[in-house]
Order: sequence, then structure tokens, then C-alpha cells
Amino acid sequence: MMPVTLAEIGEECIIKKIGGSPEVKKHLEHLGFVVGGIVTIVSRLGGNIIVNIKDSRIAISEETARRIFI
Repeated sequence: MMPVTLAEIGEECIIKKIGGSPEVKKHLEHLGFVVGGIVTIVSRLGGNIIVNIKDSRIAISEETARRIFI
């Protein structure tokens, strides 16, 4: 298990765990980041990571991305 920040661009990964406070977990859940979900890294821009999840592109900070384990 590793944070999504270590995944390669274009790599399709399955989310295994969401860390952080209950508020952070809830926020990520509302964005579509749930255990068992598939996330694909699109690109990295200035400390942010752009991912595809549930047919949507979402930009999240690297700090937030470190709480998503694949």
C-alpha cells in the first residue's frame, strides 16, 4: 500500500484506504474517493495532482493526495 502521490501518470489504481480526520474523509468521499474506487493519475501541476475518478477530472493538493492509499 502506498499513497496515490507515488503512482505514475496514466496508471490506473484501486483505492485501498482513505486516511485523515473524519472531515477530510467525508470531503474525499463526496468527491468520489471511496475504498474500492478506481483512480487514474492524469498529471501533476505545481504541487497539485489531477486525477480521473468516476468519469470526472479532479485536482487535489499533494497534501490531500497523501491521505489516499492505493
